[in-house]
Amino acid sequence: TRLFFGTERPDGGPAVTDEEFRDFVEQEVTPGFPDGLTVQQGRGQWRDASGAIETERSYELTLLYPVSAAAASDRKIEEIRVDYRKAFGQEAVARVDDRTRVDF
Repeated sequence: TRLFFGTERPDGGPAVTDEEFRDFVEQEVTPGFPDGLTVQQGRGQWRDASGAIETERSYELTLLYPVSAAAASDRKIEEIRVDYRKAFGQEAVARVDDRTRVDF
């Protein structure tokens, strides 16, 4: 699962900082996915609820988990999305799910 987190606040408040995002991952993501994750920084754009195209600094979070854990992981991922929207006043957190074969 890949999640995309924007950093600009729709209400015009200060953008989410790197430190705030790291703290969010540590407190809200890592407990549910302690086996590992990847965070990448990027720049993105999307059309907001008012129809405006917003460009912003963003983060892409990648989570890998076994198919057998999909149902439990789904609940945790949805909680992460809701928590980020509430914590940082975001309209959305995008989610992409792909089934992939992974070996370590």
